[in-house]
Amino acid sequence: MKKISVIALFALASLVSVGSVSAQDHTLQATVPFDFTVDRTLLPSGTYTIKPTSANSVVILNREKNISVISSVYTDDKESLTGKLVFNKYGDQYFLHKILSSSIDVNLAIPISKIEKRAARSRVAWVHGGEQVLVALE
Repeated sequence: MKKISVIALFALASLVSVGSVSAQDHTLQATVPFDFTVDRTLLPSGTYTIKPTSANSVVILNREKNISVISSVYTDDKESLTGKLVFNKYGDQYFLHKILSSSIDVNLAIPISKIEKRAARSRVAWVHGGEQVLVALE
């Protein structure tokens, strides 16, 4: 009898914990109209789901094109009243730089990769300068 009670209690505790995990779904979505780079990975334009997986990592996923990237992140001090992705642009290259969302209290920055550093030092960046491009979260 004790075994049945223990099993029932364990099953109930599992259901409660699954419910609390899904209640804390911190998923963001954005449609990016241009190809962009995260770390060393070039991602095509499209609709992306962004999910922080821990305090220092995020998953960026495009289900239509079956693409996913895990990137390291760090907390950004900038607060945002709206949800947006911030991209650094050098010439025709875009690099995801920040993920800002007030709805799930996320302010994350992606470390600058070697590829982005090279793009920032390129002749195109010197002539045209770098700029920031914003994409709204859906």
